[in-house]
Amino acid sequence: MSETRDHILHLLKSTGPQETGKIASMLKMSVVGARQHLNQLVGEGLLAADDVAGQVGRPRKVWRLTDEARSKFPDRHEALTVEMIESIRALFGDAGLDQMIRLREEKVRGRYAQDLATLSAPGARVKRLAKLRDQEGYMAVAERTGKNEWLLLENHCPICVAAAHCQGFCRSELQTFQQVLGPDVSVEREEHILRGARRCAYRVRTNQT
Repeated sequence: MSETRDHILHLLKSTGPQETGKIASMLKMSVVGARQHLNQLVGEGLLAADDVAGQVGRPRKVWRLTDEARSKFPDRHEALTVEMIESIRALFGDAGLDQMIRLREEKVRGRYAQDLATLSAPGARVKRLAKLRDQEGYMAVAERTGKNEWLLLENHCPICVAAAHCQGFCRSELQTFQQVLGPDVSVEREEHILRGARRCAYRVRTNQT
């Protein structure tokens, strides 16, 4: 992969399907040049294009990642993770697996809580949590959507295979977010990769004025 085409994959992973002109603008290059890279990615099976009806003129072409493109954003240690999960389940049952997840949750929560301890404003905590998650490979960002509302967006899940084999990981993460962001906020998952969404999205609301 050239650096430019690799950049295109990361852009579409982070922002979702985009038109040619938008991609060219983000790459700071001509539409013609961007289209050449996009067509090459289609030839490699990493992109697909959909025709979307426009208000005026011919349909607009919107580019999106294919399932094959997921190989560019692999889970960490997939095979070993799945093998360990199945081994724990076989040896200790679902109760033992739940205990392991709770232990992991406690460690993660403690690490996040320590990093967020000096922050009192909910928005600052959401931004810091997004930064921590981004460092862990979740391609995470925080967006303010209202006076007392934010979105924590995770465009990639580096533990997706593990989560697919054990839903407790996702449940654990939601509980962890709620606890480390504090009792003055509520956290709700609105989009979920394991349910077919392209990303996980968490809406964070606060009662503060």
